[in-house]
Order: sequence, then structure tokens, then C-alpha cells
Amino acid sequence: MNKKAKKIILKTKKQVYGDMLGNNASLFQGEGFEFAELREYVYGDDVRKIDWKTTAKLGKPFVKIYKEERELNVVVVTMLGGSMYFGTVKQKSDIAAEVTATLGFSAVKNADLFSHMLFADKLYDLSKPSKKLFSVHKAVDEITAFEPLGKVGDYQALTQTLNNRLKKKALLFIISDFVGEVDLKLLSKKHDVFAVIVRDKFEEDPSELGYLRLVDMETKQSFEGNIDAGALKAYKKALHENDERLYRQFKKQGIRFAKVYTHEDAGLKLMKGMRV
Repeated sequence: MNKKAKKIILKTKKQVYGDMLGNNASLFQGEGFEFAELREYVYGDDVRKIDWKTTAKLGKPFVKIYKEERELNVVVVTMLGGSMYFGTVKQKSDIAAEVTATLGFSAVKNADLFSHMLFADKLYDLSKPSKKLFSVHKAVDEITAFEPLGKVGDYQALTQTLNNRLKKKALLFIISDFVGEVDLKLLSKKHDVFAVIVRDKFEEDPSELGYLRLVDMETKQSFEGNIDAGALKAYKKALHENDERLYRQFKKQGIRFAKVYTHEDAGLKLMKGMRV
């Protein structure tokens, strides 16, 4: 195990098992339910539980009824495209590792199943569900050792892969900077999805840098240009539109989310965001 992974594991384990994050059970507000039966829709039912196929067939709305399960199926997905290889305080990829560790240790502490998926342009690793601490250690080690440079985050491939691989309903955490075309609608129909957005303050509010050479971390292509007020205005506008589109989608699909910056304590910020 590399030194960075060891440091992250020691910090997050102390937070979770030392109760620095309070009652960790509150991290997981997933339903933890298994499908049991169908019944006719009653005013006040969650519309997300409507079974549209049955509704169309019978001509009136029916909802899915679930029975409580003993344990949650916690699945953490770390999306490590090249854009995650950036940070003025810490690398965004390191924050992703801290978030994964916090969620993983919390799941194990609560006797829930934990599994981790590492993804970028394709699936790189998928661990089996486990209740052992080693599974969290392994996930953190893989994230910190992974080379994201030159890899383009493919959210469409991620969605299809998760839809095909995850057969059991999951409390699904997806960790990424969420810049680009993102559509988690397919996953939100089957799973309880929570998005953890990892950003650096500088990428959201950069300063004028003048004329310089830049490198695209996903394609490794370099280009030169003058990063003046006009260029920054266009960049901020594009990022704002990306985020507004993202938040509208999350709200429509019932996806909860939290944003963590590279200068913040990932565990404490995550706990605060998930209690909202």
C-alpha cells in the first residue's frame, strides 16, 4: 500500500470510528428495501415508486411496495477521468479517495455491504460486496495509485456498466467533478443515487493568468492562449450552465448531492451535506 493511501486511511478511520462524524448511520439514508408487491396508487405515495409498465397495462397507477432489508448495499463509484488530476490544495482525486474511505468505513461500521468501482473511460476495477475493513483499504489504495491522465470520463459508459452490473438495489454513491454530459436517469430508477461533486475553488473562480501554455488532462493535448477577462467570462459561463443543467437533472430525478472542495475536510463536509 502506498504512503498516500495509508495517510488517508488513518485519517478517515479515526474520524469514523472515533465518532468525529457523529452517528455514522445517518450517512446512509437509503431505503434499504426489497421489492415485495404492487398496489394501487394512493394520494401521497412517492411518484418515483410508480410502476409505469403495470400502470400502462391496467389503465390506472400502481406503486411498488418494498419490505425492509437487514442491510444496505452500499456501492461507491469513483470516476477518475483526467479532469480529476487537478487541485490547488489537494488533488481532486485525493479528495475522492477520502470520500470513498469515509463511506466505506461507515458502511463497514454499520454492518452494511460495501463495494467499490473504479471508472474513467471504462471500468478498471469492481470489488465484491464485503463487510471487511480490507475492502476499504483496497479501494483507497487503488484510487491513489490510479493514473487518470489521458483518460476521458465517459458517463454514458458508466451508466450502462452500472445498470448491467448492479443487479441488487443499491445505495449508490458516484464521486466525480461532474463536468460534461451527465445523465443518471437510468440509475435513479433502480437505485438510491447520491452524487458527490468534487471541485477546486480555483476552477470555479479562476484569476487572469495572462499568456501561457495549458494541457488538457483528459486528452493530453496542449494549447497556448491569453487567459484574459474575456476568456474567463466565457469559461465561467460554460461551467455555470453545466452546473445548472446538472442540478435540474438531480432535482427532477430525485438524486441527492453534496459538493466537496479540495481545501475542505471531505468527511466533515460530506456528513453536513448528506444531512440536508
